[in-house]
Amino acid sequence: MDSWVNSAEVLGSDLPLELAGTGNRRAVLMGALREAVRSGRLAPGTRLPPYRSLAADLGLARNTVADAYAELVAEGWLAARQGSGTRVAERAAPVTPAHRPRTPERPSRPVHDLVQGQPDPSAFPRTAWLASARRALAAAPDDAFGPGDPHGRPELRRALAGYLARVRGVRASPERIVLCSGAAHGLRLLAEVVGGPWAAEAYGLPFHRGLLASHGVGTRPVGVDGDGARVGELTRRDRAVLLTPAHQFPTGGPLHPERRAAVADWARSTGGLVVEDDYDGEFRYDRQPVGAVQGLDPEHVVLLGSVSKSLSPALRLGWMVLPERLVAPVVAAKGEREQFSSATDQLTLADFVDSGAYDRHVRRMRQRHRRRRDQLVAALERRAPHVRVTGIAAGLHAVVELPPGTERSVVRAAAWQGLAVEGLADYRHPGAERAKGEPAGGERAADERDGLVVGYATPAEHAYPEALEALCRALPPR
Repeated sequence: MDSWVNSAEVLGSDLPLELAGTGNRRAVLMGALREAVRSGRLAPGTRLPPYRSLAADLGLARNTVADAYAELVAEGWLAARQGSGTRVAERAAPVTPAHRPRTPERPSRPVHDLVQGQPDPSAFPRTAWLASARRALAAAPDDAFGPGDPHGRPELRRALAGYLARVRGVRASPERIVLCSGAAHGLRLLAEVVGGPWAAEAYGLPFHRGLLASHGVGTRPVGVDGDGARVGELTRRDRAVLLTPAHQFPTGGPLHPERRAAVADWARSTGGLVVEDDYDGEFRYDRQPVGAVQGLDPEHVVLLGSVSKSLSPALRLGWMVLPERLVAPVVAAKGEREQFSSATDQLTLADFVDSGAYDRHVRRMRQRHRRRRDQLVAALERRAPHVRVTGIAAGLHAVVELPPGTERSVVRAAAWQGLAVEGLADYRHPGAERAKGEPAGGERAADERDGLVVGYATPAEHAYPEALEALCRALPPR
């Protein structure tokens, strides 16, 4: 019997499941459903997702889920009626606790997930990845199964050099690419090699700032507006600047062409380093992706990339495209052997890129994410036309701008709706001063906004409309 572990904590508003087990997949699914009913997590009368939707979410065959539903109906756990779908059967003895509080309680955990940053795990291209894994393993040289080179497998570095040149305008040979386990790992290595202090955008991932600080590298904020980071605020004291030029995270929008040139000039004139986190670089919807800043000056820009948004964060595969002078120090900091990324995963990704499967997957996900974005915009136009949605040209999230002073209350209201979503304040650099007045041109600076960062990639297809409804209910009235 094969071992099967698949976790789907929340599949829509009505089916919280934890699936783990060894053996027949139908039997494991049936056991999980029975336990959910016994524990009260699935109350009598709860409607289950259509078997086709649940099969897609869990990566199972439709017949597997349909057979599990049918057997549980026969056992009396579920009830199925024509036209009303499959529901948890009404039972003589209640399965929920007898004592119920008189006042509603905040949900113990979110039912809907609109937190940014990860793709829908059910969208992982299992069949194509498995085909690449088989080809890669069949063709792998013997040294692939020995101690790993800290540079990373040459097959993947060659594949990435060609792909990044073609898609992102990157100028690099395979020798300039060092593989890592993701952008965070790359930042750790650069912090050790480059030292501080660094500048960072006034809005960004707190995890990245904390990671740099844990390695003795302090960051100071650089303002952000509609044209991206205000790179004119950089000084000679800054050793490096951490930017998201393709799609400023999280406020949205690419770095303006004049600022792209200006930050490259700053790096050349001061000997500083631009650390380009290529966040969302592949997911641009309204025009061709913006090329990487690295192409302007490969000797003063490090490009960080990974497959965490395009494929899955579970793969733990990323890359650094480095100036020549940093390759040896970064490899030395990484260690004598590859400790972080599986050689077989590296070989599989190399085949996945070379075979064109990665391009096809990105195109498919780009269409899916654009459709999700359009659903979000349409729902807000219909239910909350008084709010403004920004940052929608690229990426896996949008910013819903809120009236000043309302962000915290809206995040709390969302939690009461069972919705996980974050406010812009969660991403604001603690050292950023709230701007005074209006910048030139009359456009409000991004660091003056209240808003929500709404991720639209994570929910399963059948759960997404309900998540949008919960979001609209949490927004303030006109």
